[in-house]
Amino acid sequence: MLIVSMGAFAQKKQLTYCNPINLDYGYTPIPNFAEQGKHRATADPVIVTYKGDYYLFSTNQWGYWWSSDMYNWKFVSKNFLRPEHKVYDDLCAPSVWVQGDTMLVFGSTYSKNFPIWMSTDPKNNEWKEAVHEFEIGGWDPAHFVDDDGKLYMYNGSSNSYPLYGIELNRKTFDPIGTRKELLLLNPERYGWQRFGEYLDNTFLDPFMEGAWVTKHNSKYYLQYGAPGTEFSGYADGVAVGPTPLGPFEHQSNPFSWKPGGFARGAGHGATYQDKWKNYWHVSTIAISVKNNFERRLGIWPAGFDNDDVMYMDAAFGDYPHYLPTEAQDHLKSGFTGWMLLNYNKPVAVSSTLGSYYANNAVDESIKTYWSAKTGNKGEWIQTDLGGVSTVNAVQINYADQDAEFLGKRQDIYHQYKLWYSTDGVKWKILKDKGTNKTDVPHDYIELEQPVKARFIKLENIHMPTGKFAISGLRVFGNGNQSTPKSVKDFVVLRTEKDKRSAWLKWAPVEDAYAYNIYIGTEPDKLYNCIMVYNTNEYWYKGMDKNKTYYFSIEAINESGVAPKTEVAKVN
Repeated sequence: MLIVSMGAFAQKKQLTYCNPINLDYGYTPIPNFAEQGKHRATADPVIVTYKGDYYLFSTNQWGYWWSSDMYNWKFVSKNFLRPEHKVYDDLCAPSVWVQGDTMLVFGSTYSKNFPIWMSTDPKNNEWKEAVHEFEIGGWDPAHFVDDDGKLYMYNGSSNSYPLYGIELNRKTFDPIGTRKELLLLNPERYGWQRFGEYLDNTFLDPFMEGAWVTKHNSKYYLQYGAPGTEFSGYADGVAVGPTPLGPFEHQSNPFSWKPGGFARGAGHGATYQDKWKNYWHVSTIAISVKNNFERRLGIWPAGFDNDDVMYMDAAFGDYPHYLPTEAQDHLKSGFTGWMLLNYNKPVAVSSTLGSYYANNAVDESIKTYWSAKTGNKGEWIQTDLGGVSTVNAVQINYADQDAEFLGKRQDIYHQYKLWYSTDGVKWKILKDKGTNKTDVPHDYIELEQPVKARFIKLENIHMPTGKFAISGLRVFGNGNQSTPKSVKDFVVLRTEKDKRSAWLKWAPVEDAYAYNIYIGTEPDKLYNCIMVYNTNEYWYKGMDKNKTYYFSIEAINESGVAPKTEVAKVN
């Protein structure tokens, strides 16, 4: 390869992000979860804003992260177990809340001898026990402080028992009264609550877990994860009530839902506000290849519309979006408009391990990946964009192949060089991380200035462990061609046999590689979005059988998005 020395571009403050968020995820600490391969894993996230910074806690990371900008996350190592706790779950599905000037943390437990931790300086890892033992415990706990200062706890993780709620003494954390049953799933009415990748309920009844409460305009929004963390349709539903303990009424559709695209799933999470009081939702993305609980995290814009309907914006939810810098209306998308340039385009590689084929790195599935035969310096992968395009950003999603770790490691790092070329002969450096000392399993590079390129090449220098393996080398920008034509002949077939389900069909658009399907129960509230690639049909089984539904669809290609179709009403 002919090298032209250009030097790496200087990087200004990051302005965009791309899901999955780029954290130094720990590896599963549980040996029997790693029998099919050691791998990174976390889930069940909470983000709280505290003293002007963001704090992120999630399952079994042996610590937590903090950030001033929601992009650069710094890990703080902390073991929340005491010596007498003989379990793997350090903080499983933790509850985190701010009470006065204090941050408090409590992890899932069925035992009575676990503490609630407290800190007024979590950035410097200063913690002490608020109570030595929290007698009533709780799995998948969440705590909520109301405007009147009263403290409530919610918990539950079951496919037979409901979510529970109880008031606590805010000083002693003793329960006031007994737990109250708050909410059960109703998959016979709400199709999205059915268990399984295909919502068929043939294996298990659906699970309800991961409570979280947000107050808005004197209403209480009880959020919950369902129907199963392993699935693309893993989502956070919401039920609305007049008091912290209900009664609660289900909102027909999940509000945090991302069943399509590269990184699927958006369940068991938490809603928070940034420094400008914009709402966001952080939740769990499913991989579930080496183990059902192999997962990542994502963040999405969220909020409440003028009718107090809670929503999350998942359209283009794993493409680059702008980070917050001011108060904004999340009903207006934060999507950058940078399109995916290399979906299913030609790929060349240095070597291939077994059936971990090269095109797995560009098939827009986080579940599949290419692996080189080694993790050695010099292994490489090259993607052809098909024509000279404008490149604004690149996301590098590493996969775990023959990893050697269990638990959290802070002494590991990735090193690589990213090249670009217009002809495949003369190459320039796009990003040089040859001296990087940080762990970046989902590295995202926003270019200070876009470049013109047809080929992007990723060259390995150092892997933290295992083989050089990539689940997604994703290039974003503009293909500089015509945007696609609008979809024609969009039909939604909903029968009386099962009004929770519908078959969506449309005429293929010849220059489109993907489509966004928008869904809602009001024509001006199409808040759910499904991104589908390389198809002209979709089986949608997530409807409230008692409601009329509305649909629209848009075509997508490397140069932009077609106008949406007129909204279709389906009784």
